[in-house]
Formats: sequence, C-alpha cells, structure tokens
Amino acid sequence: MKHFSFFQLIVSLAATLALVLSVRSSAQAAEPASNAREMRVYFGTYTDAKSKGIYVSRLDLKTGQLAPVELAVETKSPSFLAVHPSRRFLYAVGEVADFGGKRAGSVSAFSIDRQTGKLTVLNQQSSGGDGPCHLVVDKAGKNVLVANYGGGSIAALPVGGDGKLAEASAFIQHTGSSVNPSRQKEPHAHSINLDAANRFAAAADLGLDKVLIYKFDPAKGTLVPNDPPSASVKPGSGPRHFAFHPAGRYAYVINEILCNVTAFAYDAGRGTLTEIQTISTLPGEVQRGYSTAEVQVHPSGKFLYGSNRGHDTIAVFSIDENTGKLTAVENESTQGKTPRNFGIDPTGQYLLAANQNSDTVVVFRIDPKTGALNPTGQTLPVPAPVCVKFLAL
Repeated sequence: MKHFSFFQLIVSLAATLALVLSVRSSAQAAEPASNAREMRVYFGTYTDAKSKGIYVSRLDLKTGQLAPVELAVETKSPSFLAVHPSRRFLYAVGEVADFGGKRAGSVSAFSIDRQTGKLTVLNQQSSGGDGPCHLVVDKAGKNVLVANYGGGSIAALPVGGDGKLAEASAFIQHTGSSVNPSRQKEPHAHSINLDAANRFAAAADLGLDKVLIYKFDPAKGTLVPNDPPSASVKPGSGPRHFAFHPAGRYAYVINEILCNVTAFAYDAGRGTLTEIQTISTLPGEVQRGYSTAEVQVHPSGKFLYGSNRGHDTIAVFSIDENTGKLTAVENESTQGKTPRNFGIDPTGQYLLAANQNSDTVVVFRIDPKTGALNPTGQTLPVPAPVCVKFLAL
C-alpha cells in the first residue's frame, strides 16, 4: 500500500511539474505580445454576397484604433480560426457539409506573410464530419484538433514542419442525445480545447449536455477517452464553448440554450471537472431568440466574458481566485446584432466584439480593476464576422 501511495505521489508531482513548465513556456511565448505596439487581427466570416473569406486588420494598442480591413484570403465559410504557436501559419475550418464528395467539412492550412498579413493556402484536409465549427492548434504545434457540429465528432490532424496538414490521425464519433427534442436529438460537438499542460482535450457537446475529456498525445496525435470520460451539465443546457482558467485550477463552459455559464474545478493531474457553480449570463429571464456563443477568461485570470445573442450583450463576471466562482459585473451592449464571437487581445487591454448580423466589429477598452467594458467609439465594418484572432507584431 505504501508503494502504491508513493507511486501515486510521483505521478501527481510529474503532472504538476508538467503544468508549471507548460504555463511558464506559454508565458515566455506570449512575451512578445506583451511588448507589442500593434496586433494583427484576423476575422473569420460566413461567406455570402458580402464576405469572401478571412479578413485582416491591425489594432493600435495605444489608441485602440483598428485599420480598415483587407481580404487576407478567399475561402469558403472560415467560421473559426487558430494561429500556430510559431505565428507562421493559420488554420481555419470550412463550415460546409460536403468536402471531396463526402459528408464532411474542411480544415485549411495557410502560411502568413509577416509583412502584409495576407494568407496563402498550403493545403486542405477533411474534418471528418460535416459542419466543423471550432478548432485549436496544440501547444507543441504538432496537431490541429477540430470539432464537427453537424457530424457530432472530433478529430486530430497532424501538422508538418511546413505547416501543412496530414489526414486525421484520430477520429472520435460522439453518440447519444439529451432532453431538448429540437436541438439535442443527436450529438453536436461545438468546441475543443486543450489544457495548459497539453495533456487533456475538452470537447463541449451541445447535443449531449456533456463536456467530454480526452487524453491527448501530441507526439502521436491520439485522443483517448479519459476516466471518467466526461462532466455533465443540467439537461437541456446545450454546452457550446469552453475556456480553461490560466491558473490551471478552473474551467468554464457557456451553455447556449439556457444562457448560463457553468464553472468547474479542474484537476490537471487527472483531467477531471467538478461543477462548482452555474450562473446566468442575462440580467433577466431567457426570452425567445436568446442564446449564448463565446466564452473567454481574461489573460489576468480575474474576469470572464460571455456573449449573448438576441440580447446582444457581453456578460462580464469577476472570478474569485480562491474558489473559481463567478460574480456578475455587468451586461454591456455590443452595439450591433448577434455577437457570435469576440476576442480579447493578449495584453488584456481590449475586447473586440464581432456582430455577425450587423457586419461590424466594435472595440471596447477593458477596465483592469473591475473588468468592465468601455466603448472606445471605434466600429469597424467587417462582413459577417464570426471569429476574432490576434497575432502580435
């Protein structure tokens, strides 16, 4: 028994050391961003008569001014983007139902022109399921993980040294349903995120009312169900997007259907989530046409933000550093319609709200003491913006 306890202690210490080193490495990688005067900003969109693909702008960190957007690359419905840790490549889902003659979407790899921000297509691969809606590059830069909403599945695609994507090295089909007959008859994987140690992946599935946890091996590009394999939210909630706290002890999922956020305690050694709180993103009742979308933790770890569509606001919460619990601060109008996504710049000074149905991105300055959002008066026309990603210059 003593031998077993000692072994468990060693495993726990190793996991803790891996987390500390990963956080330190991430902080060092982000250091150029903290010293940057400008950020390049990429906008994913839904393509139609107005939009042609991915757009790019520049954010002045001193003034909060955004330069007029330019088309970075023409591509079909790049609804979610991710930047490689080397900052040389960008990846985008193609939120379509057919790719290569099969019922699947695409994941595209692009090289980034460091001078202009323009993108050049490297290659495309199948996402493995239809309607891919979210992706992330692992912290080692060796894989892109993608969530397929329509297909209810996730996949891992290896990344070569040249930035190109290989065919999926892992594919997992979710199964099951939940209580809402119009939204939850089948699985709908809506996001996939990696913890700071790059050891566990969390996939929020709207159709199952679960956040599924997978052991992730970046060297092999494999995903294996954890034990336990998931954490559940209240039936009918519809978990959508997910965010780990930078301290590594907490995590948050925003629930699209019931318009609330569930806070979890996170055990980084075991990859487990334990619910500690669920709180509304709205000041009143959920009305017809309301739904949530994005959730992000401020780089300082002090605040959490979530977007409300229909209500068209950003919900702001303070985070108790000792418990991980949330306290509502305010609901700030996004000054547009349907804030599907927003981005917080890596320095923590600005939040850019992407209003999908009013074709605008609105800039807010973040109060470093309270987390409150203050409009800068800057509104940038962007066609059907649905994702915001930053790249330090």
